[in-house]
Amino acid sequence: MALLCLLSILLLFHGGAAISAGTKDGMQRWGYVETRPKANLFWWWFKSPNRVSSAEATKPWPTILWLQGGPGGSGSGRGNFLEIGPWDLNMTPRMFTWLRVADIVFADSPVGVGFSYADDTSALVKTDSQAATDLVVVIKVLLRKLPTLRSSPLYLVGESYGGKIAAIAGVSLSKAIRKGTIVNLTLGGVVIGDGWISPEDYALSYAQLLHDVSRLNDNAVADVNKMAVMVTEQVAAGKFAAAKKTWTDQLDLIDSKSDSVNMNNFLLDTGMNPGLANSPSRTSNQLMMYHNVQQFPSASINIEDVMNTVIKPWLKIIPKNIVWQEATLQVYEELANDFMKPAINEVDELLASGINVTVYNGQLDVICPTVGVEAWVNKLKWDGLNTFLSLPRQPLHYCDSAIYCSKPIRAYVRSYKNLAFYWILQAGHMVPVDQPYPAFRMIASATQSPGDTS
Repeated sequence: MALLCLLSILLLFHGGAAISAGTKDGMQRWGYVETRPKANLFWWWFKSPNRVSSAEATKPWPTILWLQGGPGGSGSGRGNFLEIGPWDLNMTPRMFTWLRVADIVFADSPVGVGFSYADDTSALVKTDSQAATDLVVVIKVLLRKLPTLRSSPLYLVGESYGGKIAAIAGVSLSKAIRKGTIVNLTLGGVVIGDGWISPEDYALSYAQLLHDVSRLNDNAVADVNKMAVMVTEQVAAGKFAAAKKTWTDQLDLIDSKSDSVNMNNFLLDTGMNPGLANSPSRTSNQLMMYHNVQQFPSASINIEDVMNTVIKPWLKIIPKNIVWQEATLQVYEELANDFMKPAINEVDELLASGINVTVYNGQLDVICPTVGVEAWVNKLKWDGLNTFLSLPRQPLHYCDSAIYCSKPIRAYVRSYKNLAFYWILQAGHMVPVDQPYPAFRMIASATQSPGDTS
């Protein structure tokens, strides 16, 4: 933590609607935006030390807005310290931090997650569209506070449920830019990582996937599939809360008939995941929030302790009564009526508007399985889909350094016009954790970064 402690803090207050702070060297800023009355969303911006100006590069330097899954996970904590930020929980520099190729904003979204807070529960979001609207409000504020953003294409990058919110927010942001209600901003694209885009397609995939990899009892396949059919019927009828209950029951059945396969990675058991193993009372109703908690750099380091005892005092602007949590159950439950709604139409709308869309998925993921992602991609109405599907995948042999280039295939990619799909091998639900270098190379390509990836 010594590196952080050496930085001097400069606090900047701009009234009740937006409070921000930053380091004197200008490399970090963070703050709150009151997106609605009683709703306060926390953001944390990092400027890349490798940033090059537009005058020095043929392509503009990108900015990533990272959205965590859940809904209820914290980007400022989990995305930052466990996945793509500059340091891990030991405050050791991360070799393949995405800051090498982009500036990054971590948003604790929806309100009530991480350091974000609502003055009372009435201000918690009830719909995905409200969560997206809050993000658009934050982006408008960031355009004033971060001058670099005005010349830096913004990429909305969402993992898991964050991928769904990224697609919805991307549509709203694209419309606002076209209408002129947001100026001086370019939406570079939307990146969906193991995204919760079509729950029914995932429910339909579980039995076949887990049986094929010998993790589901063969006698349970029919029952798991029967529940999947119920999910699709309830979704089609608009009974989304009922579909969520059926999906929850489906996960409970899978858990009991698979000897607790890890829904984050079918090569693992639930007991191999400390976020779940230490809390045996958590049911699958809470799984969507907790399934992507990964092994910490050290078993003795607790992310909640780090965020509350080290990061919170250092940031200085976090209210004393706010306790950072790894996942917030109340936020998850407030979205019960929207949880099972698909966002395929939003992806279609992005593509039709000419917005770049990148989809990436881990080979070993179960909760958002690749076969289910392929299923919803096949449902797109985008006019380039048939050509996209007809193209062969290209194998990617990434080099880790100037002296070592892997012969094994690390990933596959297929792209056509403004849609790209990456299959990341040997990765589960949190691709940057399991395969940090392929994830780093993928995001550099998706954002068209002029940064050095060697």
